[in-house]
Amino acid sequence: MKIACPAGVGYKERMNSSWYGYWRAWVAMAFLAPAVAGTLEAAEPIKALLITGGCCHDYGSQKDVLKQGLEARANVIVAQVHTDDRSTKPPLAILGNPDYAQGYDLVIHDECGAGISDEAVVRSVLKPHRDGVPGVNLHCAMHSYRIGNPRQPLVLGTPHSLWFEYLGLQSSGHGPKEPIDIRYTLPEHPIVKGLPNWRTLREELYNNVKILDTATVLASGKQVVKLRGGQERTDDYVITWINEYGANKTRVFSTTLGHYTETVADPRYLDLVTRGLLWATGRLTAEGQPAAGYGPPEK
Repeated sequence: MKIACPAGVGYKERMNSSWYGYWRAWVAMAFLAPAVAGTLEAAEPIKALLITGGCCHDYGSQKDVLKQGLEARANVIVAQVHTDDRSTKPPLAILGNPDYAQGYDLVIHDECGAGISDEAVVRSVLKPHRDGVPGVNLHCAMHSYRIGNPRQPLVLGTPHSLWFEYLGLQSSGHGPKEPIDIRYTLPEHPIVKGLPNWRTLREELYNNVKILDTATVLASGKQVVKLRGGQERTDDYVITWINEYGANKTRVFSTTLGHYTETVADPRYLDLVTRGLLWATGRLTAEGQPAAGYGPPEK
């Protein structure tokens, strides 16, 4: 493309004219546009650490379902720390190492270690989050790292409250394995915006002992419990929320859903967890979409 210079304009005049300034800006944009586009396409992937293992769940299958489901929905690389140990005190490689999250943008806690109650160990698990590393917590992570009686209401600042202050909610147990009706109670929040209410297959509904002031509820679940004599009871508890943890106001997303692999593999569950991950790392728009460069990988 040729751009004609106005007739009678000399070299010095051209250099100082607004016409020449426009021409230089046009050339710069022509060359920079592809570079900018390439930068967006090559956004650095989110580095997430997924921790699985322990009691009562098919973590051998669920860890892979989560990894594949999250990586298919967002620009994220999921590394795994896993043990096949099915006890309440699984020997996870992170335990006792306060630097276990070094090099990661986010930690996904999906372990079930209800018997891990040593205060020093719990503090070491929490250290990255106190330092500002965001967290995502799934299902039995809510019943892990408990110090003292989980049914006793917590007192902030005590060892008993350590894990619950990170989560933003205290839970001590669950009901029977029956379907849960999920309704999003803050539908304009980016994590759940546009997501439909839904009904799970058989699942566990976790109770709520205390919801902390730092937490914001996003969804609740109702479950019909069949009692003796043909009677029924309906339980209604918070199942999805976010929390600001500690002095750094670390972003923390949690959902108590995810007992069975069928739930974990449900696209509606994976969509929810993906949005929680993106929000926690600051890569979710106000409309609930991945920020530029953090959407699903091109196929």
